[in-house]
Order: sequence, then C-alpha cells, then structure tokens
Amino acid sequence: MIGYLARRARYSLFVLWGVVTVIFFLFNVLPADPARLTMGQRSDKSSIENAAHQLNLDKPLLTRYLLYLNDLLPVSINGRDSIVRQTYHYISLVRLTKDRALVFKWPHLGRSYYSNRAVNAILGEALPGTALLAIVAMSFATVFGILLGVLAALKKNTWMDTSAIAASVAGISIPSFFAALLIAYVFGYLLHNYTGLNMTGSLWEYDPFTGRHLALRNLILPAFALGIRPLAIITQLSRSALLDALSQDYIRTAYAKGLSKTKTVFRHALPNALNPVITAVSGWLAELLAGAFFVEYIFGWKGVGKITVDALDKYDFPLVMGAVLLTSFIFIAINLLTDIFYAWVDPRVRLY
Repeated sequence: MIGYLARRARYSLFVLWGVVTVIFFLFNVLPADPARLTMGQRSDKSSIENAAHQLNLDKPLLTRYLLYLNDLLPVSINGRDSIVRQTYHYISLVRLTKDRALVFKWPHLGRSYYSNRAVNAILGEALPGTALLAIVAMSFATVFGILLGVLAALKKNTWMDTSAIAASVAGISIPSFFAALLIAYVFGYLLHNYTGLNMTGSLWEYDPFTGRHLALRNLILPAFALGIRPLAIITQLSRSALLDALSQDYIRTAYAKGLSKTKTVFRHALPNALNPVITAVSGWLAELLAGAFFVEYIFGWKGVGKITVDALDKYDFPLVMGAVLLTSFIFIAINLLTDIFYAWVDPRVRLY
C-alpha cells in the first residue's frame, strides 16, 4: 500500500509541475506588458522600469521561471529577512548564511496587478464560496440522481423509465452556461414574484441598515444549474448498474428465500450497484470545484470562477495564474484521494 501511495503521489507531483510550467510560459509570452498593467497606462517611463525590475521582468525567461518555482515551493532558499517577511506568509525561517535562509512557507502566487493585494488572500476569500456551491450542487445531483435511477430501473419500460432517460439525455446535452442563463431568466426574473429568488447574488449580502447577512437563497439557482449535468449522468449510471445487479444470481436467490422486493433492492442490489456512481461523484466533484467559472459569473456568485473571469477581463495575469493553479491542485488532490480510497476498498488496484 505504501509503495502504491508513493507512486500515485509521484505521478501527481509530476502532473502539477507540468501544469505550473505550462501556465508560466503561456502567460509570459503574451504581448501585454505586466509592468505597465501594474503602474497604469499613464505612468512615466521610470516608474514602469522600476515596476519591471520588481517583477523580475528585466531578467531572462529561464531565471524568471526558476524564481517562480522558488515562490511556489513550500521549502525554498531566499535572501534577506526583510524581503522574506515582506513577500511570503512563512511558517519558519532557518538562517544558513549571512545572506541566505531556508524558508518554510505557503506557496506565494504573487500580487494582483489590479488591486496590488496578495493573490493568496484573494483566492482564500473566494474559495469557500466555490467549495460550498460545488458541494451543494453535487449533493443535490447525487441524491436525486440515485433516486431517479432506482425509480427508472424498477419501472423499466414504463413511462417513468422513458421520462427519466429523456430528461437525463437532455441534461447531458445542455451546456451548463446555457442552463444557467435559462434558469436565471425563468426562476430569477419571470417567476421572481413566486420564487423570491434573484437572478444574481452571493452568499453574503450587504444592507445599509442591517449590515452584512447570510443569503442562502442565492445558492439555490446556481447549485441547481451546476448540478444538472452530473444529475443526468448519475441517473443513467444508477439505472444501468441497478439493472445489471438485479439480473445476478444472488438477487434471484434472495427472492427465492422470501425476501421482499424493497429489502432485496435496497439492501443487496443497490449497494453493489453504486461503484460506478462513486466514480462519477468523485470525478464530478473535482470538476465542479475546478470548473464552476461561467455559472458563478452568470449568477454573480463570489467564487474562484467569477474572480478569474473578472481578472481575465482586466489582464490581471497573477490572479488568473493563481486561480488556474489552485483549481488544478484541487482536481489532482481529489483524484489522488479517490485512488487511495479505491486501493483501500479493493486491494487489486494496488497492483497497477
């Protein structure tokens, strides 16, 4: 088991390093001038040159890449204490020489060109909103997807089965951003007087009289829009897996022993049919955490997706790079945890 975990962790680190490399070189060959973006279009030449020096833009591309890796690594060697204390949110600092120190720190993603705030802080404020949205959407998709799949399997070749299949196909076919636009318009605008839901809104709202307050109702529409596609896929997986399980010999044996249909289905057939569903849930949770960009933007939900789209509009490259790295790390980490879970459940997985 330890060897398997070491192999999977090594592969994950290589993938993450590849993502970091691609992102760095992609954003460093763009025609925009980071120094001018930082100082503003009307800044004088000396201010722009000073900003370029602070951003290491006057150094060769390979040197900037190595400095970027040094900022991202949790353990790195850096220079003077004053620079370390100003730049990093460090955990511990060990003095090696007069001018060098071994720094144990959180990865440093740079500073926003637009707000001059640390990218780590901006993403830290936005991540809880994205995580809550993804978890609620996946919970909704999992519960109702399994229920619809079980109903379709038990009512095979009836109108219930046909309706569930048709609805799931439609859910898979509709892109999330189009579903979000449609849902926002229908439930947030046309039916607003009946639903009480808004077209846009975030988890926290500000009122000039009562101040900041929690607005959970703003979570309903984006979670519904984001959960439609995984709901459709889980419905089809649950239906096909349960139909396969119901055709097995042990189910016929359970019926022969006199067990009721409800007990046979929910205690014997359904648990054995959930393996592909678990795979779909883990994969979709990672994807929802990493890819709720346009749904958040359409509903005005403050999360990693919305601030990334806003940063792209402002050419705020450090924030975009940090958001992409964060979502890539989440996706890789969830897939690694899924591999560990499978290896714990099924020892045969450890051989691969």
